[in-house]
Amino acid sequence: MSVSIELFPFLSDNYCILVHDNATGATASIDAIDPAPILDMLTQKNWTLSDIFVTHHHWDHTDGILPLKNMFDIRVTGPAGEAKQIGGLDNAVSGGDTISLGETTFEIIDTPGHTLGHISYFDRSNKNLFCGDALFSLGCGRMFEGTPAPMWAGLKSLRQLPDDTSVYCGHEYSAANAKFALSVDPHNKALQNRVEQITDLRKSGQPTVPFNLGEDKLANPFLRADSPALAQNLNMPPNNPDAVFAALRKAKDTF
Repeated sequence: MSVSIELFPFLSDNYCILVHDNATGATASIDAIDPAPILDMLTQKNWTLSDIFVTHHHWDHTDGILPLKNMFDIRVTGPAGEAKQIGGLDNAVSGGDTISLGETTFEIIDTPGHTLGHISYFDRSNKNLFCGDALFSLGCGRMFEGTPAPMWAGLKSLRQLPDDTSVYCGHEYSAANAKFALSVDPHNKALQNRVEQITDLRKSGQPTVPFNLGEDKLANPFLRADSPALAQNLNMPPNNPDAVFAALRKAKDTF
């Protein structure tokens, strides 16, 4: 059930992610933006692609699916709610379903908001979360589809996962997210410590992904919409986290 993971950048801020089941050799690409970087890494590692796990329908997560499907005998799994928007989908899944990669099982979690059908994949045995554009270090995806309440509900589902979970998201947005987080939660010591870590990593050209979920629970304002202290910072009542989350997301959109 052990896995090997390769994360590598593409375009200005995207991450490509390959997950390799060590027992069987099965290998999944988490989303597929472009065949070229994925093929290069597969060659470097001497891995063969068997699966693509799609988180949502946006082009910068799906444009490589059909070209890769023409090259490999692969299974494409993705959100049932976006099945008509994702070409080449073989296996439509929703929250509560599971999918196997060799001997490794992934739980499907509904994380709507960035898109209506967005899903995340959680490998409980190795405590790895692959969440596309639902959750970022100190941030969350822009809400292109849907309303704040379901997005907050999805993020709360992720918040319930173990603290020692490693989070693999789809973009390197941590530095920009840190600036916004400090603007709404300036006295949060956990946030201040996390910003220092991010600053040091980016100065040395290192990725901030994966990141530790437990640290993000304490520092990410979008995981803390039910915090009375954060509501007070926003001059909002503490008993309406849906409204606090909506206010945070609206403020971040124009920050």
